[in-house]
Amino acid sequence: MKEVAVGILRGDGKVLACQRKRNAVYPLKWEFPGGKVESGESPAGALRRELREELGIEATPGAEIHRQEWIYSDGVADPERDGSFRVFYFLVDRYAGEPANHAFEEIRWVTFAELDRLDMLEGNREAVEILLKR
Repeated sequence: MKEVAVGILRGDGKVLACQRKRNAVYPLKWEFPGGKVESGESPAGALRRELREELGIEATPGAEIHRQEWIYSDGVADPERDGSFRVFYFLVDRYAGEPANHAFEEIRWVTFAELDRLDMLEGNREAVEILLKR
């Protein structure tokens, strides 16, 4: 099982959504930024590193608001691919720099209502529902 840290960047009543590249797995799906927790890293440390790489910002992860385990069906069907993930979701309200797109097809600040209408990565839907209830 892969561990992944995800950041929900908030500002001015909006959240940052990122669209996967068209040649990536799950092409053009929207997601929250973040990535794999490397050996020896904490989830918060991995998130700081990923946000630096993907968006060029120095972030201070806040509260962990959700943790889930998710299995993508295509990962189960193909034993060569591990489609199981443990995902840590952190609020990120404090960061230095302006988010810049270094890894995605597109990044976009969206309202919570707009977030609910995006074609989100299946594994992120539960976190979107939690955000909409807050």
